[in-house]
Amino acid sequence: MVSPSAKEVFIQGITHDGRTFRPSDWAERLAGVMSSFRPGGARPGSHLSYSPWCLPTTQGGVKCVVVHRDLQGHEPMAWDFVMNFARDNNLQVVEACLLPDAPAPASPPGTPPTA
Repeated sequence: MVSPSAKEVFIQGITHDGRTFRPSDWAERLAGVMSSFRPGGARPGSHLSYSPWCLPTTQGGVKCVVVHRDLQGHEPMAWDFVMNFARDNNLQVVEACLLPDAPAPASPPGTPPTA
C-alpha cells in the first residue's frame, strides 16, 4: 500500500525476489503510455514527451519510473494503471521524493574561478 504523504513513488525494475525486470526498456515504455496524462490534460504533440507525472529514470543503476502523487488526484484510473502494473509484475515500489541536483559549492573568497 502506498501512503498518501509521499510526493512521489518509485516503481523499481527489481522484483520482490530480487530479479531484474525485463524488457530493459520497460520504464520508457510505461512512461510513454502515460505521456498524455499531464497537467492541463493531453495536448497536440504531448505524446512526444513524457508527462511530468510519470518519468523514467535510473537510481543506483536500477531502472525506475517516478510517479508523482498529483497523477492520482487528476487521473485516478491512470494512477491505478501504473500501480497495478507494478503489482502485477511483482515490482518493488518505494515512496520517496525526487530531489533536484545540488548546486555546485561556492568558492572561498579570493579563489580564482575555474574553467
